[in-house]
Amino acid sequence: MRKASRRLPTASLFAQLLALVAVSLIAASVINLFITFNLPPPTPDFYRISEVAQVVKGQPLSGLGQRRPLVARISDRPPPMTSFQLGSTQVPAPAASTAELASGAGLDPSRVLIISEQGRYADRRAFRLVRDELAKNGHTSLEHILFAPFRVGVRRPDGRWLIVEPQPSLHFNQWQLQTMLWFFLTTLFLSPIAYLFARRMARPIALFAQAAERFGRDPRSPPLAVSGPSEIAVAVRAFNDMQERLARYVEDRTAMVGAIAHDLRTPLTRLRFRVESAPEDLQIKMASDIAEMEAMISGTLAFVRDATRPAERTRLELSSLLESLSDEMSETGQDVVVERAERVVVDGDPVALRRLFNNLLDNALKFGRQARVRVYPSARFAVVEIDDAGKGLPGAALEKVFEPFYRAEGSRSRETGGIGLGLAVVRSIARAHGGDATLSNREGGGLTARVLLPL
Repeated sequence: MRKASRRLPTASLFAQLLALVAVSLIAASVINLFITFNLPPPTPDFYRISEVAQVVKGQPLSGLGQRRPLVARISDRPPPMTSFQLGSTQVPAPAASTAELASGAGLDPSRVLIISEQGRYADRRAFRLVRDELAKNGHTSLEHILFAPFRVGVRRPDGRWLIVEPQPSLHFNQWQLQTMLWFFLTTLFLSPIAYLFARRMARPIALFAQAAERFGRDPRSPPLAVSGPSEIAVAVRAFNDMQERLARYVEDRTAMVGAIAHDLRTPLTRLRFRVESAPEDLQIKMASDIAEMEAMISGTLAFVRDATRPAERTRLELSSLLESLSDEMSETGQDVVVERAERVVVDGDPVALRRLFNNLLDNALKFGRQARVRVYPSARFAVVEIDDAGKGLPGAALEKVFEPFYRAEGSRSRETGGIGLGLAVVRSIARAHGGDATLSNREGGGLTARVLLPL
């Protein structure tokens, strides 16, 4: 296997995430501070005492401009001392404001109660805006002003209360719209930075996942380059070491099986010579057993040779491969038909895949007298199905037939030929490509061999 290139890992994933959060928070804070110190404060909704007195007397009120209108309602209770907003403090208005309102409305001051927030608009800029607004409208008197939100309660002779307060607003004022616009621009500004950071951090993980997927399809795939955050670099090194150990383990086991099979040929050759001195009634049986053992050894060596043979994966079209095999077998009088041939392209070893499908077609013709082939895509896999018209297999044998040297009873006995490696080779090749091969009984008789290969 090729050695993975080693580059110095970048900062840890924790450090990069921390940097992303820190940069986002700092940038958001800087922009928000800029908004706070540069945007003019909103002009608060303010009401002159004379305006409130006019509503208390039941007279129509005009000239409020963009300010919310004042609404009056009757209540059995005085104005509640509840919060207008979280964290605010409600207190009765100064006696001077209460006396001015009572005088303007022609009421006894003891019957008037004003509830407002304490210190809500202590900012001098807010008062300056109110003063400028009053001067623009020609109000230069020094009468008292109430800032929204507030509640004015007037006790009526029947004991009930007249409550006057600004109408609740469901609309945004200009200052709120400007603030929301700035927050939107902040998000728009920070989004590309966050995206670049996130993409940079996610890329090594995506490459790691692709390497794992590639290893599942091709055990001889090149190792992954060590890069990215330190945590990912450690995982990549462990993955590369695992891949190398697995490949070495498979190669050692395959070489051992090949060596054993090769060494068995020598004693078999001696047995063949010694059979000649045995009685004639035993010679035929012993020669048959020796020939079968030699066939098994030859099949094993061929299997080991194919398993260890390095092969380059190429893009190939499965329908063309199956149609080519079908045409070759049909020319010899075999009953092979490709019923469905959709265009499906996979990444695979052409020689190995040709052997895989040739084995399945041979089995279908040998044990089922015919082969009907279908090729089509499904989800992430290319699907090849081959039906025969044989007797099928017992349920327990549908998996066992993929074991090396296993042969089912009945029509699939030794007398029909073969040493029991055909389906083992089929599954080995399919799984080496990241897919699988299965058998299932069809309704009405026969088997369906199904091969899945990653697209």
